[in-house]
Amino acid sequence: RPRPRREGWRRSGRTGERQDLSRIRKISGANLHRNWVLIPHVTNHDDADITDLEAFRVAMNKEFEKSGKKLTMLAFIIKASVRALQEFPEFNTSLDGDNLVYKKYFNIAFAADTPNGLVVPVIKDADKKSVFDIAAESGALAKKARDGKLGPADMSGACFTISALGGIGGTYFAPIVNAPEVAILGVNKSVMKPVWDGKQFVPRLTLPMSLTADHRVIDGALATRFNVYLAQLLADFRRVML
Repeated sequence: RPRPRREGWRRSGRTGERQDLSRIRKISGANLHRNWVLIPHVTNHDDADITDLEAFRVAMNKEFEKSGKKLTMLAFIIKASVRALQEFPEFNTSLDGDNLVYKKYFNIAFAADTPNGLVVPVIKDADKKSVFDIAAESGALAKKARDGKLGPADMSGACFTISALGGIGGTYFAPIVNAPEVAILGVNKSVMKPVWDGKQFVPRLTLPMSLTADHRVIDGALATRFNVYLAQLLADFRRVML
């Protein structure tokens, strides 16, 4: 008795079947290939100590539990990234021929995993929003992405992208820059590590960060400074206000 064929699948000999690529994968695949070929990528890896920040996040969520507000680590990373972009304006640029265009706005994209593939909604004017606002908006956009309801306006105008794989795992990876942006930040699942404090090893929650940049605009030294500064912000979030 023949098996019913799944939608989009076709027979391909005796050893396999063919499946049509989803619309999202067709579009993103072409963009990724173009960016990988045209942009000279360099990736810098670092760890951020988020022990205190995670404790603060948990405490705030407990305090605001009845109000329905909820903070996510992604929202803190987005807010810290805005501050890092302000400190290192070369990361908030785009190439226009031989000219470098410096942007005066801060739209942060984040990669959202959906059943049909990866999509990248954008938090507009993240510098003008609180961490609570960013958490709520990113949650709403992620839901729209899963439901397949994101529109073009939801995914356009980004200055900088964050690809967060914390819910999946992994250690480090090399994300591909999404032109016309010149950098992208990848973060993996935070892990507890023994860290030497000068007298003894103490357990600290560390967040692996992978920053990929367009080497035509950003050299390795500047990428390292950006990553180190971002790690300092996440280690002591009070620095974001300075």
